[in-house]
Amino acid sequence: MKSAVDSAGRLPVRTKVGFGIADLGGNLFFTAMGFWSMFYLTDGVGIPAAMAGVAVMIGKIWDAVTDPMMGYISDRTDTRLGRRRPYIIFGAVPLMAAMVYFFKVPGFTNPVALTVWATVALCLLNTAYTVVNVPYASLTPELTKDYNERTSLNGYRFGFAAVGTMLGASIVQPILGMAETKAAGYLLVGLIFGAVMAATSLVTGFSVRERHREGDIPHGFIKTYSSVFKNRPYLILLFTYALNLTGLNFLQGILAYYFKYIVGNEAMTTLAMVLLIGVAMVFIPISVAISKKVGKKIVYQLCFGTLSAVCAVIFLFGHLMPMPALLVVMAFGGVGIGFGYVPPYAMLPDAIEVEAARSGKRNEGAYYGIWTLMSKLGTSAATALLGFVLALARYVPDVTQAPRALFAIRLLVGPIPMVFLIGAAVLVQFYPLDEMTYEAMIAGSKDEGRSAT
Repeated sequence: MKSAVDSAGRLPVRTKVGFGIADLGGNLFFTAMGFWSMFYLTDGVGIPAAMAGVAVMIGKIWDAVTDPMMGYISDRTDTRLGRRRPYIIFGAVPLMAAMVYFFKVPGFTNPVALTVWATVALCLLNTAYTVVNVPYASLTPELTKDYNERTSLNGYRFGFAAVGTMLGASIVQPILGMAETKAAGYLLVGLIFGAVMAATSLVTGFSVRERHREGDIPHGFIKTYSSVFKNRPYLILLFTYALNLTGLNFLQGILAYYFKYIVGNEAMTTLAMVLLIGVAMVFIPISVAISKKVGKKIVYQLCFGTLSAVCAVIFLFGHLMPMPALLVVMAFGGVGIGFGYVPPYAMLPDAIEVEAARSGKRNEGAYYGIWTLMSKLGTSAATALLGFVLALARYVPDVTQAPRALFAIRLLVGPIPMVFLIGAAVLVQFYPLDEMTYEAMIAGSKDEGRSAT
């Protein structure tokens, strides 16, 4: 299947589907780490909350090395399969193995030993994900240069991403219920999730063809990344997305605790997550249509505004609401999440392409290596801070919580994520590229190139 583009710059649907399906598995990963990893480590494995947070933090420090390095390596790979596809194809099975290892509850109970195990498992899992995901994400700007077609391409991608998130949010508890023990249930989760992640990566790896690389690659690791950190639109979007994910993962990571200890109905966690992601899936294509009318940045800001309002309502009134009213609030949260899926990934290749057109240097892998790193830092920062806040509040798993722990859970679902989401809304206002600006800058770079020759 080739990534041919028609005369109007549009990609065929089969290319968009083939490209997008890998993110179904990719978002199973993010769901597992966002919704369930902290809860799994504390209530499933039995690691104290603060020590679980330390394990997560160390795993992300390791990511600070592997993500940029993977981007650098994939930019310089030259094989018959292309620059990116070898890693997507041959990294699929190790990714599955790492997922299984993480969700296999160890047979020992010493807290220090469990923390060491969790640290190693997270480092292995994050590295395996990096090997596949950084090259996969780096394909985006290579498939099309059209401003609006990138929105459509990422609409397909995040349609699959929403399906992956929906599955991850909705089937964990049923899978746990199928097993005789909690440990066996988590192992089954790892096997199923890992298999889906591997299979979807292989589908993309064998279906999408890479274009011949255009332009030069900067020489040297330092020179490559210094050029990345001189791209102002990219940096604004990068830190906006980090704030976005940090806020969102506070909300996602605390939901299981919220329904178990605040609402007193743990079984409703799955329904709330399904509602959240189900509504988000509906609003992904709506966000694509709206962005073509009002711009990608405004749609992204609508995401932050909606989610901030939802966090405020849950903090102030969620514990007082009847269940139907709380589920309606969750549905509004889904609207916010739906508006936030596509814009950053549709804006990102624009920022990369403008700089590539100006400089003549093609180093997409470097950009996406830093992007993936910041994505994981946003996720892990929320998870680690969540663990520290719970520890400070003296949270103890599977018991009736003290008032301070209950209030900490409410803070983690309300004001704390709001701070990050509002910060993201303010920061992205400074992102300078809309459709007219983008087209003008690309045209101007081409004119400069022709005059230079």
